[in-house]
Amino acid sequence: MMQNLRYFLLLAAGMMAAHLAVAQSKTDTDMRRRTIRVGVMLPLHADNGDGKRMLEYYRGVLMACDSLRANSISTDVTAWNVAEQSDINETLQDVRAAQCDLIIGPLFSSQVKPLGDFAKAHQAKVLIPCSINSTEVYDNGSLFQVYQNGNVLNEAYTYRFYQLFKDCHPVIIDCNDSTSTKGGFTRTLRRKLEQEGIEYAITNLKSSEAMFMKSFSTTQRNVVVLNTSRSSELNVAFAKLSGMLVANPKLQVSMFGYPEWLQYTRSHLDNFYKFDVYVPSTYYMDPLAHRTARFKQKYRWNFHQDMQHYPQRFAAMGFDHAFFFIRGLHLYGERFNGTAAMVGYTPLQTPLNFERIGNGGMQNRSIVLVHYTRSQRVETINY
Repeated sequence: MMQNLRYFLLLAAGMMAAHLAVAQSKTDTDMRRRTIRVGVMLPLHADNGDGKRMLEYYRGVLMACDSLRANSISTDVTAWNVAEQSDINETLQDVRAAQCDLIIGPLFSSQVKPLGDFAKAHQAKVLIPCSINSTEVYDNGSLFQVYQNGNVLNEAYTYRFYQLFKDCHPVIIDCNDSTSTKGGFTRTLRRKLEQEGIEYAITNLKSSEAMFMKSFSTTQRNVVVLNTSRSSELNVAFAKLSGMLVANPKLQVSMFGYPEWLQYTRSHLDNFYKFDVYVPSTYYMDPLAHRTARFKQKYRWNFHQDMQHYPQRFAAMGFDHAFFFIRGLHLYGERFNGTAAMVGYTPLQTPLNFERIGNGGMQNRSIVLVHYTRSQRVETINY
């Protein structure tokens, strides 16, 4: 059943105190001079994991609106519970949907086309926060898709690898993981290295110490890539590399990992520092940053609970998405196209920088490299 939620209802439910601006006349079309009207069409319920995650995401959106109010940017937010089995066309019949400047949603790919068609007809922008399977973004200029599919990410990660390590010696380690999903990346990487004339070596975790060592250069910096992201194989690789370095202390070894490695930071941090690890990702929230601590504290104050313990915090995601887009619309109105330079916003967790796909909509192409340095510092490189 569709539920329409408003700020004052959320406040009554103990969620947070937020500014609700009076809706402006539809004749005032320049959103740079008026309240930004935001619609949220996501599963906002506590019946399953999707609903709970999107409730947290929505809370982040509200926190962003509250922060924007401090910058004299007012918002009028209407939210609908659009669950997986919901008919989004029923939601779109609400007269308030047609008044939205920005609609955040949907979560499910099957709902993207009707929402996209609606947005195109009513000159609204749609921010798709999670779905990656819909191809509507290739044809509909109203759509902004945050997530890239696996092929796009593999190409992006490979390009950044080449930029950083083109003068190094890559070593790809076969970890004998039949369940690995990282074959697409290693194939893309090998193709790029071969195109650029860069020699690389392939070895195996089960290789003898002598054979393992033969894959490494004694004159170049070595960059190790595993063909799995699993923690168990990573443990074995660290042990094997450590043994090699004991016998050959002058070897230079760095590692290029996977987003999943961010989940292992607590258990592998010392080795991340030791092996100069680079982790490519589409998100990163520095756990030691004052801004992170402040956000967690404000979330706890507002909602009387902590965020769920996912590697990517959904409240922070919602905050970044909403702050970035609403500020962009306030500054540029209809001309806002989602490029990072237009907003000048430093993300809490999720970097955003959109590029147009052909004659269609916009897709986020931003990635971040998390670098664990040998001096025991964590650096982030945003692209």
